Amino acid sequence: MRGLKLPSTAMLTRDFTASIVVFLVAMPLCMGIAVASGVPPEKGLITGIIGGIVVGALAGSPLQVSGPAAGLAVVVFELVRDHGMSALGPILIIAGVIQFVAGVLRLGGWFRAISPAVVHGMLAGIGLLIVVGQFHVLFDAKPLPSGIQNLFAMPGRLLGLSPDNIQAAELAFGIGMLTIVCMIGWEKVRPASLKLVPGALVGVLAGTFTAMAFGIEVARVSVPESITAAISLPGNDMVARFMDPSILAAALAIAFIASAETLLSAAAVDRMHDGPRTNYNKELRAQGVGNLLCGIAGALPMTGVIVRSSANVQAGAKSRASTMLHGTWILGFVALLPWVLREIPMAALGAILVVTGWRLVSLHHARHLFTHYGVLPAFIWLATLVTVVAADLLTGVLVGIGLSLLELVPNLTRLRLKVSEGEAAGGHAIGLAGAATFVSLPKLSDTLDRAPTGPVRLDVSDLKTVDHTCAEFIKDWFQRRRAAGDAVEVFGASGKVAALAH
Repeated sequence: MRGLKLPSTAMLTRDFTASIVVFLVAMPLCMGIAVASGVPPEKGLITGIIGGIVVGALAGSPLQVSGPAAGLAVVVFELVRDHGMSALGPILIIAGVIQFVAGVLRLGGWFRAISPAVVHGMLAGIGLLIVVGQFHVLFDAKPLPSGIQNLFAMPGRLLGLSPDNIQAAELAFGIGMLTIVCMIGWEKVRPASLKLVPGALVGVLAGTFTAMAFGIEVARVSVPESITAAISLPGNDMVARFMDPSILAAALAIAFIASAETLLSAAAVDRMHDGPRTNYNKELRAQGVGNLLCGIAGALPMTGVIVRSSANVQAGAKSRASTMLHGTWILGFVALLPWVLREIPMAALGAILVVTGWRLVSLHHARHLFTHYGVLPAFIWLATLVTVVAADLLTGVLVGIGLSLLELVPNLTRLRLKVSEGEAAGGHAIGLAGAATFVSLPKLSDTLDRAPTGPVRLDVSDLKTVDHTCAEFIKDWFQRRRAAGDAVEVFGASGKVAALAH
């Protein structure tokens, strides 16, 4: 395959061991996210297989792992509820085409221009919806149709427990609590020699073995005898669905959210290692192919996912071979050992998703925005979160983007960013002048990212303003260059830029 560089034996050994770690992290998450999305667990496994083997081979971020994402679980749940499972295929086919075309048109930089406050507010809202929805799965019950309903029903679930009359709900809740305690406890006390064993796996194993050992009758995962039985090709009404405005709107929303989450994850992965940097447009094209195939197979949508990607980097992966192998392990496990999956209690998967959802809320990011950039970015984060929970995901994102425009108001007459490049004594010189706002981030990122290795002289003496989106990007760029051992000299810095340079 053109552009696919074969790894050395030493690299392949590191990739082999890393792929096993990622496989162990991915298995419970693929199934749990499918359950949170209101679809059978095997749909998430198919997405994990495609994300590993196909997207792993094509990705512009070689160490990023793709698969079903918690960030889209709420969207898929609502789509399946409103349009049925049969609509998911056409939606993903259109979304995949949109992503692929966006990559061909080199629009990857524009997705990166979305305010971090909006992206993290969106993820926080999704995380909260997952927590209040999967809370009911802990009792062997189904989530209610909306986040608000799930939230108000939570006290009733707890008050309905009776220690004097142990029934299915009490047993399932006990399994769920055991899973959470083991998952979090393992992450806090695991020895250094076992640091790569994921807490989610330990939690699921503890819940499963306890249910098996004591013969506890609770709802368990249902998977087909053959993985091919889980593939559902688009029906005869696919062309008609392509013409449905609601289907087209859903596909556009999926493409937008999946692309933003993927490129946010890719940027985070780049900060974790000193290997090849992400080609964002190539990554978009790969994600488009992946979602197109997921649509044809009737599976879940995929994105680049930070939990599995960070596990991949921390486990020592050196090339895309690790991601591709992890997809192969999922395929082999599901094909040869489906009976193992049928022993997993649904409450254990719900518990994993409760913890995963809560971690998406990330109050730390809100504090960071308020401390470093003031009230407005923190308010954008909060407004996005609240609107996602109270209304829906797309409305929340649009509200957040709308509020982000307020950051442009003080600079409406001077929004232009001017860049200059050249050679300076002993290194590469970059000059920035004007306003660095999110509308100019693609231009800024192209300029900084193409700077060659070695010393860089950054002149910002004529830079009048920097919004928090560009400030976060410049900060990440400083950290990457210095981690790679490149000297970065900053001239004319004051205010926020001076703070970022240190």
